[in-house]
Amino acid sequence: MKYLFSITTVLVLFLLLPYSGIAQLVLPQASQKAIFTQTIGLTDITIQYHRPMVKGREIWGKLVPLSETGDLEDGQIPWRAGANENTVITFSTDVKIEGKDLAAGTYGLHMVPTKNDWTVIFSTNSSSWGSFFYRKDEDAIRIKVKPTETSFHELLTYDIIDQTQNSAKIVLRWEKKEVPIQVSINTHEIVLASFRDQLRSSPGFSWQGWNTAANYCLNNNINHEEALQWANNAIQRGKNFTTMATKSNLLVQMGKQDEADQIMKNALTVATNQELNQYGYQLINQGKLNEAIEAFKINTEKNPDDPNVWDSLGEGYVTRGEKEDKKLAIKALEKSLSLDPPANVRQNSIKLLQQLGVKKYMKDDDAG
Repeated sequence: MKYLFSITTVLVLFLLLPYSGIAQLVLPQASQKAIFTQTIGLTDITIQYHRPMVKGREIWGKLVPLSETGDLEDGQIPWRAGANENTVITFSTDVKIEGKDLAAGTYGLHMVPTKNDWTVIFSTNSSSWGSFFYRKDEDAIRIKVKPTETSFHELLTYDIIDQTQNSAKIVLRWEKKEVPIQVSINTHEIVLASFRDQLRSSPGFSWQGWNTAANYCLNNNINHEEALQWANNAIQRGKNFTTMATKSNLLVQMGKQDEADQIMKNALTVATNQELNQYGYQLINQGKLNEAIEAFKINTEKNPDDPNVWDSLGEGYVTRGEKEDKKLAIKALEKSLSLDPPANVRQNSIKLLQQLGVKKYMKDDDAG
């Protein structure tokens, strides 16, 4: 078979094609692309940028011009805060930047360096090439920040530091400059809004979802009225020690102690062996020794054949250490030993009896 075109003919035709119609080979860029993401609370912060190198060049005032005032004059453009395309920053929720509100979204990041404070610009245009087509009327916000000196960084780098549940600092580091930008996030409001949305879906059918939401408020001492309703919804779906304890603890935070005590009294009647035991030790750690002993006593009444509940009651008496507690502790601990406890419980009971000076246990081989 003869070919229609010779190789020479094909090459000639290829060279005659318009340049724009030729597929370009992808080559490595001098300033490599980087993407950095950090979550603060429920807020994702993502920075996409290209990383120029110093390469022995004079950066500030030479490669990157310095403005006299921080304001752009006619014909001037800001620095793209990186290389190549727009430096792009995305916030998955509303935030505050240096105290100024910024809605969730994606922004082009630009800077106007000076010898002192820098102007940092968040532009609603995030798709342009660098800052060459920057327009002031597309600014979302402008802020002022003060750069500081830092250790040498050959590659331009973005990082997020000083993270808390509600705040962080975005920092640009290049050469010997560090540019910090403070970000504040109302994480509690974001979390609560997320709960309200999620509880209208599958998590709302079980007590666990409602209890988790109520517990979040309890642990952070916030949003009590709504949290109390969430706790009631949890109890409606599952009346157990966990849900009732959550409601009781919320009522304590709200200053409704009598109501809280009644809820907890009812909760103890439905608590499992393990829940009662854990609750008792929780009370000991809080210094509420009388309440701890009451919880342990309820457990011995509900589970009289379990040596561990008697060991815990004995430990409660030893910890409180009132006048009659030694006698009560010895009685409880010896009861534990009479029920053939597992090794760890036996060892603890004997240790406590030795601590109380009960002679027949002072040389017991099982004590140590």
